[in-house]
Amino acid sequence: MANLPQENLRRLMTRAGLTIEQLADRAGVDCRSIRGILDGSNRPHARTLHRLAEGLGVDADEFFLDPVRLLYRRLDRQTNPLVAEILQAHPELTEGWTAADFDELHSRFGTGGGLTADGALETIHRMNRNRSLHERLAVLLETSQRELIGKLIDAFYEQALVSGDDRPLHQDG
Repeated sequence: MANLPQENLRRLMTRAGLTIEQLADRAGVDCRSIRGILDGSNRPHARTLHRLAEGLGVDADEFFLDPVRLLYRRLDRQTNPLVAEILQAHPELTEGWTAADFDELHSRFGTGGGLTADGALETIHRMNRNRSLHERLAVLLETSQRELIGKLIDAFYEQALVSGDDRPLHQDG
């Protein structure tokens, strides 16, 4: 079985053009730990992977991505070239996005094929709204209101399942 964190760390470092020492400085991780991951002698802790992800500017999920998924990413970008134009025209809308966010945007399809210009902008705005809600929810879950928030989420989730409204609001290709 492939060692996905090892393979993906190597791929991400190469893509970013970083040496072990440069990544260690960026991520605040010891060079020995990075070498151990790369040579397969060290199974990384979740905290280490999160630090490495921050240093590489990616989401920690990137370390567990199956290489086959990378082929889909390339295909998604080829089938939705309009998205690149929208991103270039409106870079402020995707400030702070991760690679996973861009992958999600490119993987969305509109009626009749790839996203239209209006559809791409609408999707970006919806994704930003969802990001904002996720961030605020994470804060609320760290407060004294976490029990109440958890119960509300559970109730809404159950209602969505019962009503059959558990499908995504977009169409994936």
